[in-house]
Amino acid sequence: MKLFRPNLRRLFSLALTLFTAFAIETNATAFKPLASPMEGRWDITVDVAGKPLPSWLEVRHSGTKTLVGQFTGFSGSARPISEVIFKDGKFKFEIPPQWERGDKYLSVEGTLSGETLSGSLTTPEGKTHTWKGVRAPSLRPKAMPAWGAPIKLTAGNEIKGWHAVGAENQWVAENGILRSPKSGANLVTDQKFGDFKLHVEFRIPKGSNSGVYLRGRYEVQVTDAKGMEPALDQMGAVYGFISPSEMVAKKAGEWNTLDITLVGRMLTLVANGKTVISNQEIPGITGGALDSNEGEPGPLYIQGDHGPVEYRNIVITPAK
Repeated sequence: MKLFRPNLRRLFSLALTLFTAFAIETNATAFKPLASPMEGRWDITVDVAGKPLPSWLEVRHSGTKTLVGQFTGFSGSARPISEVIFKDGKFKFEIPPQWERGDKYLSVEGTLSGETLSGSLTTPEGKTHTWKGVRAPSLRPKAMPAWGAPIKLTAGNEIKGWHAVGAENQWVAENGILRSPKSGANLVTDQKFGDFKLHVEFRIPKGSNSGVYLRGRYEVQVTDAKGMEPALDQMGAVYGFISPSEMVAKKAGEWNTLDITLVGRMLTLVANGKTVISNQEIPGITGGALDSNEGEPGPLYIQGDHGPVEYRNIVITPAK
């Protein structure tokens, strides 16, 4: 009688295959990313003594157990959140003070209800305000738009198509140059825009600071930055979010140029003839925004409350 002898090599191969499949499945289950209804971007409006002020929140997972994110308040730039505590529909987080005068942490807590958030915010100065939030739109473009006719926003010795906000108007128009000799009001266009191409020329004295806000929500930094390293708060940056790839600022007192294309959230920025931001996404509003209604068109506004600055040849070409 012929005895049955198992093929040990084949049995070992089968066992190894089964073990590998089990290990892969177990590993995939163990390291499956955390899925939380809090994840995503949120456009927030804070009620400060009856005045609506914009803020913004992003929540994402880090590993399998932790929610992290970033937050833009109604002052300052985007700040990282080391952990968002979320349980039973309620959440909270704290972040250190930035430009606020107080020395306590900024504390935010709230409740998730469907696709909306609501809660309270306590500033480092100890003041508490209520707020509401909705999911931010993706603004993902399907294709490049067709462009309309250019609109020149600076000309002659009159300020046309702009209005001052925030303080007494110090802006003057001289031979096509919009000049802010000292800190004061910001200038906002009367017209609102969606997608556009924008050409701006500016001249800034030593140590001064300004900015160009796209749709009134996303600040492109205008600073005296010759010789500096690229940074989130210097010339050519989207404040707090995107640094330029290189610093191409000219000396204080010389004219600089910015050529900007904004389609949805996607930004390309050419500074002094060099592309320093190429089709990068702006995650959310920057500090100083007029509102957090990201799904709507918004005005152009130039900052005049941080020091002297001059602008000329501001030309915007909106999408049709």
